[in-house]
Amino acid sequence: MPANIRESEALLPALESLRDVISRHGLDARKALGQHFLLDPDITARIAALAGKLDGRHVVEVGPGPGGLTRALLATPAASVTAVELDTRAVGIITELAAHFPGRLSVVEADALTQDLTTLCPAPRHIVANLPYNVATPLLIGWLRQGNAWERLTLMFQLEVAERICAAPDSPHYGRLGVLAQWCAQCAIVMKLPPGAFTPPPAVWSAVASIIPHATQPEPALFKAMERVTAAAFGQRRKMLRGSLKSLKGEQLLAETGIDGTRRAETLSVAEFDCLAKAHLALSRAS
Repeated sequence: MPANIRESEALLPALESLRDVISRHGLDARKALGQHFLLDPDITARIAALAGKLDGRHVVEVGPGPGGLTRALLATPAASVTAVELDTRAVGIITELAAHFPGRLSVVEADALTQDLTTLCPAPRHIVANLPYNVATPLLIGWLRQGNAWERLTLMFQLEVAERICAAPDSPHYGRLGVLAQWCAQCAIVMKLPPGAFTPPPAVWSAVASIIPHATQPEPALFKAMERVTAAAFGQRRKMLRGSLKSLKGEQLLAETGIDGTRRAETLSVAEFDCLAKAHLALSRAS
């Protein structure tokens, strides 16, 4: 084990407790920011372990809050950890923590929705985060657009959102988010947590999803085509495809792909949506 990792592990027990840090900085969780803090070191260590082999990897954490998961990530062999935080109060806490880990932990005060995280560290890159629940879905879709840039995403969501990401066709949670995620990556729920695991407790259960991008990723134009197709198909779930895809020249799309227009979106496989997206892109380029 590298010397800097041994030093990190030795430092962790000597750090001020998270609850004392929160009290000193007045870091009350704010609903407007979707904040629910993870303070149990056993849980944060498990999440860091679920991220897989981090030796030599550069990890980006979004929304570190008081730094519970940040500490767990610093106890791994990760080459570096970059914490992206919008809340100025939490930025102060993570900046203090960074002083204990010179060269391994950096802090970026920014909105992850508008910040290109790929510019913050070199490859190979991971994202490991207890995401702010109010922006978790748009964050994920943004990172899926950059699938080639990320080796792995290990992300905490509300359980219902994680179930949507990993849902199979013709199941209650299957929809646009699941199609986009599974089209770009291998997705699985690897951990579930009750509300009491967080401070303050959310109203619902939460889950960690492991999202490993496929080796081959869609080009940007095809990704946009898939977004349009899935938005139309699932935007009117009760309609047959021949009706929901009408604005996208649905009859021609269905004829070219051989998909029955009387079917509904939730019955289509990811592979069938891939065919529709490619057909839509071809039609757009031809027109």
